Amino acid sequence: MDSGDIITIIVMALLVLMSSYFSATETAFSSLNKTRLKTLSEKGNKRAASTLALSEKYDRLLSTVLIGNNIVNILLASMATVFFIRIMRGNVQTGTTVATVVVTVVVLIFGEISPKSLAKESPENFAMFSTPIIRFFIVILYPLTFLFSLWQKLLTKVFKIKGDRKMTPDELLVLVDEVEEGGAIDADESELLRSAIEFNDQEAEDILTPRVDIEGVSADSTKEEIAQVFTDTGFSRLPVYKDSIDNIIGIVHQKDFYDGPKITDKSLEEIMQEPVFVTPSMKISDLLNKLQQEKSHIAVVTDEYGGTLGIVTMEDILEELVGEIWDEHDEVIEEFTKLDDGSYKIICSADLDEMFELFEIEGESDSNTVSGWVMDELGKIPAEGDQFDYENLHVTVTETDNNRVIAINVRVIPEENEDEDGDEKEEKE
Repeated sequence: MDSGDIITIIVMALLVLMSSYFSATETAFSSLNKTRLKTLSEKGNKRAASTLALSEKYDRLLSTVLIGNNIVNILLASMATVFFIRIMRGNVQTGTTVATVVVTVVVLIFGEISPKSLAKESPENFAMFSTPIIRFFIVILYPLTFLFSLWQKLLTKVFKIKGDRKMTPDELLVLVDEVEEGGAIDADESELLRSAIEFNDQEAEDILTPRVDIEGVSADSTKEEIAQVFTDTGFSRLPVYKDSIDNIIGIVHQKDFYDGPKITDKSLEEIMQEPVFVTPSMKISDLLNKLQQEKSHIAVVTDEYGGTLGIVTMEDILEELVGEIWDEHDEVIEEFTKLDDGSYKIICSADLDEMFELFEIEGESDSNTVSGWVMDELGKIPAEGDQFDYENLHVTVTETDNNRVIAINVRVIPEENEDEDGDEKEEKE
């Protein structure tokens, strides 16, 4: 082996090293955590700031890496072919075959798999190490990357490709699940993030207190009667209606109703505030802004006929973000109670999705509450003792009030019973 062969081997080794560098750089920049780099940058790490800025130009970076990697691999394959043909004393077929096998194995192991695996383990550190080097290649290979960028734009126009890089809410929820599984956030933080992501999907009708549950006072009520309602409910604000709850004319605040320890001498009309009316389809994020602008804590949700569908409070909206907010006047009600026989007592004001989640079933319904779901399934006004089956659940209405279902009993049907019922049906048929 002469000096020329030794130089050829050294050059090929350098080409393999360059292939390894380009492969590792591609993996590092595609896997790095920008938040981590931003944190380091804010702490004064200039290399992290430079790497973060480079990662924002990922398309140009990727073009440089791919062009550089292909040039290196093509040169390596060409040199290896010439080298092995010479080693094989001019036997082109054998030399080409050996070169192909050797280059393929070497590039796969040392130019692709190994460097990418190592870069994947610590992408931020390798990306910061690679930044000054890849910046040099970006400058050197700019003419080629510029031509390829023009080619990319031409293909985009010809095939009318529209890139949509915005993450959908569903994709964000999946990301939150992955981060939680990775241990970066706990269950409470994960739930808070999910609530924030789903916040804009909620509408006023999803969180309102229905009209039948509204505690209000008539405009004709005496001050003693209004004071009694404040005492009985513990509420700080009450809707004021004229003739019926469908005609809410104002909101009276407890602090305006009392003048120190005694009831104010002002009339109800003087102290009550103008109500805020909204539609059922208003997004709760918009509703929150509206209440802030109007400096109000209560909005009246109207139906298509102008009547009262329900009310939404500032507290209702905030609870969609942070969960249930309890104060000293709230009565703690367990919506899902497991009984001794294994069945569940369920309060029908509970969220239907929470019930489905409890029993791990993929149910579908147009209703948001268990009460609406029960009425939909029965197809009539529920009465105590009414029963129906849904998926693997047996549901019995146990409590009603004024044509409303208050509570139900839910029992999970064992799989054995389902099989036996199926066999009996087949025998009867």
